[in-house]
Amino acid sequence: MIATIMTGSTIGIDGYMIEVEVDITSALPGIVIVGLPDAAVSEAKERIRSAIKNSGFIFPNKKVIINMAPADIKKEGSSFDLPLAIGVLVASELLYLDNQKHICLLGELSLDGSLRPVTGVLPISIAAKENGIKKIIVPAENGKEASLVNDVEIFAVNNLLEAIEVLKENPEFKPLNINKDAIFEDYYHHLNLPDFSEVKGQEHVKRALEIAATGGHNVLMAGSPGAGKSMLAKAFAGILPPLEFSEALEVSKIYSVSGQLPSGKGLITQRPFRAPHHTASSIGIIGGGNIPKPGEISLSHRGVLFLDEAVEFPRNVLEVLRQPLEDKIVTISRAQLSITYPADFILLLAMNPCPCGHRGDAIKQCICAETKVQKYWSKLSGPLLDRIDIQIEVTRLDEKEIIGHTPTGDTSETIRNRVNNARQIQINRFKEKGIVCNSQMNTKLIKKYCTLNSESENLLLTAIKQLQLSARAYDRILRLARSIADLANEKDIKVNHIAEALQYRNINKFI
Repeated sequence: MIATIMTGSTIGIDGYMIEVEVDITSALPGIVIVGLPDAAVSEAKERIRSAIKNSGFIFPNKKVIINMAPADIKKEGSSFDLPLAIGVLVASELLYLDNQKHICLLGELSLDGSLRPVTGVLPISIAAKENGIKKIIVPAENGKEASLVNDVEIFAVNNLLEAIEVLKENPEFKPLNINKDAIFEDYYHHLNLPDFSEVKGQEHVKRALEIAATGGHNVLMAGSPGAGKSMLAKAFAGILPPLEFSEALEVSKIYSVSGQLPSGKGLITQRPFRAPHHTASSIGIIGGGNIPKPGEISLSHRGVLFLDEAVEFPRNVLEVLRQPLEDKIVTISRAQLSITYPADFILLLAMNPCPCGHRGDAIKQCICAETKVQKYWSKLSGPLLDRIDIQIEVTRLDEKEIIGHTPTGDTSETIRNRVNNARQIQINRFKEKGIVCNSQMNTKLIKKYCTLNSESENLLLTAIKQLQLSARAYDRILRLARSIADLANEKDIKVNHIAEALQYRNINKFI
């Protein structure tokens, strides 16, 4: 008989279903797998043979033909081992399986029949539900991940024998029941981040980062070594609003397909904070490879991408950020397919103002020649700087600030509450627009929600002339002013909001 077993795989961060068809014929013994399998799938024939034998079953001494449909999409990875093994058992009539197309199986088999975790379980489980699957069997370590999908029975098993018992509907094996609401409890208590009150001085930078968190704006911090740029960046993650469940699900799908979902954790509940080293390649930042995987900008989705010592990154690496910063997605094209990953992140750059690090320092004198400073800053192109809303100087601390023992400024919790209130204003404003914060506004929405009075227009007109602002920079200043107004709970943008927004475009003094 021909057995048909349902399983799944991923393209990008989206899952799709695969039918595993198994036929056993009276011919020379062997296993043939067709349907564009990669090396890992082709090697599964030896794993399933040993797993079946070591689980107490007799492997058929006949020719086993396995077809994986659709046949025109390459099958990659080891998650097909379990459905292949079950298909062989059903086709050889060692196991009876009713409603074959209502059950989805995933898992990599060891030679002894135990199951190892696999990647992409969450998007595959979502696709399975959309295709009418009623029951999903996954390795035990992937159970929490799969159980995030509602209205589907999820069974987490440790080995092939347990999977067979679930298929036999043994009452001892019950579907997982996860309390999804409890996942987000004590969210901020689990954040191992510096508190803003622990950062000495730098009140003007803290204010800028609060505005950035409010509207999702990109930030460049330039200042002397040891001024606190890295600590401020890490503390910044602690004032961002918590992920909504839909956002957490989206982020978790990215981490699932990239194999970076923490062990035993089914959902990413914290906004990502990624800080790649400056030796990272453009593929490592953007994504790609022979088998395309998400890069740092996608792993930072709904969170923060922090590039410390930004100008130490190769210029081509920095330049590839330009398009994702505008479109909030990145498309990786290959000969056979094109994959789009989400990339809606806050870019946080930190750098010294010059090679020696002391340009503009009130204490230490800069020893860099003007040509060296120009070359140093040239790695940040004008188009890239145009996409950074807040460009701020982080000044050296004075003696009293350095030796001070008492906390300075508001705590992260206090700032976070203000950010959450301002974010709620934006959520209500854009609830029918498909966006959640001011930095996502397009030109049409800017015209609607960023109207100016004559005094504000005159100030902005003067700034455009003096600072030689581009049309993109103009839009970003309006978005920034809108966030400042939201923090002040003001309905209209006022001249003081425009003035403060313009303060954050003054990084050119270093150049």
